[in-house]
Amino acid sequence: MGLIHSVAQFFEAGGKMMLPIMLVGLVGLAIAIERFVTIARAQAQTKRMWAQVEPSLGEGDFDKARKIVDEDKDNTALGRLLGAGLAMQGAVRRRDDVEKAMQEGIMEIVPRLEKRTHYLGTFANLATLVGLLGTVSGLISAFSAVAMANPAEKANMLSASISEAMNCTAFGLGTAVPLLFLHAFLTSRTQHLVESLEMAAIKYLNVLTLRTNRIAQQASVQNIRAA
Repeated sequence: MGLIHSVAQFFEAGGKMMLPIMLVGLVGLAIAIERFVTIARAQAQTKRMWAQVEPSLGEGDFDKARKIVDEDKDNTALGRLLGAGLAMQGAVRRRDDVEKAMQEGIMEIVPRLEKRTHYLGTFANLATLVGLLGTVSGLISAFSAVAMANPAEKANMLSASISEAMNCTAFGLGTAVPLLFLHAFLTSRTQHLVESLEMAAIKYLNVLTLRTNRIAQQASVQNIRAA
């Protein structure tokens, strides 16, 4: 009860700007939780999908890999990416064409993974600025009240008013710092996931290139024998 009472007093002393800061912090926290869950799920799905499709790609069995991707019920990011490449591979043999198709897939996937994460940085700045606004507003009110107070009470009133005004800045900074940390953390996790997708795409393209070269070599040998 003592802690709750202290928090309530701190919040009340900060003035009317404490509520907007709290709302910014709660919205930012909700976004951070949603993004963390989404990215963690995407990472797990990517690992699971790659474990299923890698043996088929290693064997050069693209039809089986295409079937696994088509049966991807979770519609994973890796499944969509490989699906774009495998669909193009079924129509053409050139690496450049397949690579372009997968690059388009990456361009569609990345914005979905980064969605709403940038709001955390904006909310952190907003919390800081609202805290400073509350402090300035509180100081203006404090000096206005002191100007009309009795000389004997001015020092005490000014000291109490400044202390209350600083609560708003403290709360704004206390909200902004975790939001900045969450923004950096989620950005790092998202970048790691994107790099994993790009690495999977490169591995697939390398397998495709090796198979294409092998087919070309076999065709060349057959032509030589036929001649």
